[in-house]
Amino acid sequence: MQASGAISRHHAGQLAIEPFAGTVTVRFSDAIVAATERAKVLQEEGHEPVFYIPFEDIYFDLFEKTNTTSRSPLKGTASYWRVHAVGSSADDFMWAYETPETAARAIARHGAFDPEKARIDVEPAEDRRHTPHVTE
Repeated sequence: MQASGAISRHHAGQLAIEPFAGTVTVRFSDAIVAATERAKVLQEEGHEPVFYIPFEDIYFDLFEKTNTTSRSPLKGTASYWRVHAVGSSADDFMWAYETPETAARAIARHGAFDPEKARIDVEPAEDRRHTPHVTE
């Protein structure tokens, strides 16, 4: 990491951002730090899918913004947050593109979480059209 707190990351490919039908819950230690039914999933060529949660569904009283930033040509400049909960903390636990590039505009005011530091539980919504129903 550079002294300025910048993380260098290179991204190539295209972005696809879609609403996620279901619930996403993020935990740090035993604390729920974010939960939503309005997540978006970002898929970028060459990378694992990433869930982005609206700022309104993140418990910001548990977070402290850091000086760390990273730059993606497709998404823009990311800012990072440290989490404090259950007597513990983790640096750069969450990131967000507060003023994203045009291709990533759909994730403005959304945060994503480091899957190596967070427990991210994803529960897809039931697809009623394709789920068999028992009649009584």
